[in-house]
Amino acid sequence: TKLINRILFAASQDEVRHFIDAAIKTLEENKVNSQIISRFIEKIISDLGLFNPVKTEAQQWSNIKIARILFNRIKNKLNYPVG
Repeated sequence: TKLINRILFAASQDEVRHFIDAAIKTLEENKVNSQIISRFIEKIISDLGLFNPVKTEAQQWSNIKIARILFNRIKNKLNYPVG
């Protein structure tokens, strides 16, 4: 999908972070329920997990790894909100 393509073809990890932050911010601004956001994140993590490191370029694989880390951090914050 669009976000996964942006992640794959980002020029840097900072760009990946920007795309993810923008996507989550848009969902929050549209008052999407945190459970739905969590499911969206799970789906993206799952989809990113389907990529084979042998069949991706080094930058793409790096982008996939950082995206999965960032999405897991966001998911954990959603599941365990801090007071």
